[in-house]
Amino acid sequence: MRNLLREWQGELKRVFTGSPDVLPGWVPRLAEGNDAGYHLPGSAVWAVHGSMTPIVAGIRALLMQALHPAALAGILEHSDFREDPLRRLARTIQWIFTVTYGSKADADEASARVRRLHEPVHGSYSDGRGSERRYSANDPEAARWVHLAFVDAFLTAHKIWGGTIPGGPDAYVREWAQAGLLMGVQDPPLTEADMRRQLDRWYNSGELLADSRVAETVEFIRNPPLHPLLRPGYRIIFAAAVYSLEPKYRRMLGLRTPRIGPLPLPVRLATRVTLGVVHLALGRGPGPSEQAARQRLRRLGHTPL
Repeated sequence: MRNLLREWQGELKRVFTGSPDVLPGWVPRLAEGNDAGYHLPGSAVWAVHGSMTPIVAGIRALLMQALHPAALAGILEHSDFREDPLRRLARTIQWIFTVTYGSKADADEASARVRRLHEPVHGSYSDGRGSERRYSANDPEAARWVHLAFVDAFLTAHKIWGGTIPGGPDAYVREWAQAGLLMGVQDPPLTEADMRRQLDRWYNSGELLADSRVAETVEFIRNPPLHPLLRPGYRIIFAAAVYSLEPKYRRMLGLRTPRIGPLPLPVRLATRVTLGVVHLALGRGPGPSEQAARQRLRRLGHTPL
């Protein structure tokens, strides 16, 4: 039993870091750098990203991003997410945590690196009206949809399963707008209300599309190639992502909250328990990225920490 638990913990760490026992090299480098960074202890971004709720939010963001045919075409035609989804997840985590906890110089470079990787990602797709259109991963409007889906997912998941947000939801939207700017988003939303208005404009425009490619992508996200020990917990986390979606997006994606007959299953409670177990397995207290950031801030003389 003890060996089984250790194996489960190792596989869980592998999902988030790429290794069951060794931190990726970029984490200790967050202690380097000569500026405080875009986000500091006590910020809304640190509160949200330092919790367990991003585990749900990441899946929710993928589901939402799949509804934009340009964003989905870029993923399906230019990424290895089907062959190696954990590698893509690790790259995404690296960017999020570098912008969250790293110096401004490191956050700028990490974002520029992602944009360089996006340069060859372009092609064509059929929009919701059947017209052929061109896409580019670095297109500001494509980047806007990805940013909106991210902010909506991380904020919503934290409001359901997380603690308080310093400054409230608007503070998170305003602070993470910096990440949008780094990725080429023009005038990202600065309040929750503005973020929701922009999402509604996308929905009402008819540009979002739910076709067979979306259905295949949703099915892959529902059943990724995870270690058998992780699958029961993942089913709960996936159900949580579905539960957190607005009903109109749920319908577009062909998803429903889990039920037994007419009775809804207790997704909120099951998710809270699952996130608590994951937290115990990964270790209580600040994560290694936050610890590295605090080392840098202490070295630079920033207080309080």
